[in-house]
Amino acid sequence: MNGRYRPLVAASFFDRPAETVARELLGSFLVSDCGGKRCVGRIVETEAYPGPHDPASHAAAPIGRTARNDPMFGPPGTAYFHLNFGVHWCLNVVVGPEGYPAAVLIRAVEPLEGLETMRRRRPGRTDRELTSGPAKLTQALAIGPSLQRHRLSDAPLFITPGTKVPKSSVARTTRVGITKGTTKRWRFYDRRSGWVSRSERPR
Repeated sequence: MNGRYRPLVAASFFDRPAETVARELLGSFLVSDCGGKRCVGRIVETEAYPGPHDPASHAAAPIGRTARNDPMFGPPGTAYFHLNFGVHWCLNVVVGPEGYPAAVLIRAVEPLEGLETMRRRRPGRTDRELTSGPAKLTQALAIGPSLQRHRLSDAPLFITPGTKVPKSSVARTTRVGITKGTTKRWRFYDRRSGWVSRSERPR
């Protein structure tokens, strides 16, 4: 594995409340060597899904544990891919103690490396449209359900520390595209980035 990116984020980083991890993931690097090409994005937008008490969670209390959401009950720092609208795969990071279903959705990354590869994987899009959404970034980075339960400290897909986003640049808002838990301010993004899925005034 060449280059300056190394899988350095320990599992203990993820063994914390979802809101904390979602905020602190901003500025970290998501590195994919999938498809034979290295692509790197700086995480600029996340959403927390902190547990069964969250009605928007795939593992909300009325749902319980199912075959679909079972990866959410896994060890912290592993990948949970869910299918959105039956078409698009989205990447979540499992957080909190093993056996407790909580996760952070990676909503957007800002391309740092492998831009030409991302363009080939998402032809006809502007550069901003390559990774400015959870389904867009999985396509651009060539990642999906074959990496279900994958430890995000290991190649070919891992998270490594980047540059911490200062408090003054962090926006905190309600989450996007849900019909339950709509008042919870569990979405975080770097207001300086042009790659967030959408910008709005923090509430």
